[in-house]
Amino acid sequence: MKGKRVLVTGGSGFIASHLVERLVKEGADVTIMTRYDSVVKNIRLKHIWDSIHVMEADIRNVDSLQQVKKLKPEIVFHLAAYNHVGSSFTHVDEVYDVNAKGTANLLESYNDYECFVYTSTSEVYGLQDKVPFREDACPRPISPYAITKYAGELHARLHAHMGRPVVVLRPFNAFGPSQTTKAIIPELITNCLAGKPIRSTKGEQTREFNFVKDLVDGFILAAEKKPVGEIINIGGTTEISIHDLILKIAELTHTSSKIEIGALPYRPTEIWRMYADVSKAKRILGWEPKTKFDDSINQTIDWYRAQQ
Repeated sequence: MKGKRVLVTGGSGFIASHLVERLVKEGADVTIMTRYDSVVKNIRLKHIWDSIHVMEADIRNVDSLQQVKKLKPEIVFHLAAYNHVGSSFTHVDEVYDVNAKGTANLLESYNDYECFVYTSTSEVYGLQDKVPFREDACPRPISPYAITKYAGELHARLHAHMGRPVVVLRPFNAFGPSQTTKAIIPELITNCLAGKPIRSTKGEQTREFNFVKDLVDGFILAAEKKPVGEIINIGGTTEISIHDLILKIAELTHTSSKIEIGALPYRPTEIWRMYADVSKAKRILGWEPKTKFDDSINQTIDWYRAQQ
């Protein structure tokens, strides 16, 4: 990455900000794309703000994307998205504009790059009969968020079919320092540290949770190795039930919170198991997660404890 002109859309987002930090450390010439009204909100990047360039643009606005042509990035990491599964049901118009149309706008605005890495999501798999999820499974997305991310993925794959150097990554659930408390792990951690009640479903559904720094390794390798046209899962850590996750975080935080497992109903569109097959990532990228789950959870707890 050293010396490469790199554009990271949605650069102040959770995964993106960790990616930007890593790119700066590797000596890349990094530009982040951020919306006009969010520059002052980029607190995740405040410690490296003077080491990056800022492009104020909105992927929904075709005119603002003319800046990408002037920048002429060699590598594009596209992470800008409306990315909350639950609230996507009540913001359907916006989620389609950002994730589907916005991705198409970006891909059509400039294509003279060495590699374009499109960030899809594990949510595109939806309800599958076989676990772990493999890239050749037929997607069955069951939320506006997942549907629109898959639409963006299809447009990215169209460009790959046209001979452009596009790679599609499907990261599975991420966690780590500086994540919004809308996500389950930081929500649990901050509530446990504050001694607030923890209310959940029975928690029988399982997920895997991946340390953000491990996921960033996968993004970097995808840009370096350029497996054009490939769809690659990035995930594959420990499968854990939500029930057991709650109890683990409660134990590690030594919380005084009242734990009320089973107090909430399941979502009508609940995915009962979500777990990645990452054999393709190992084979093509030479990637696999390095950080043990308990170690990464403890690092994350320490970060939120310091913030409080």
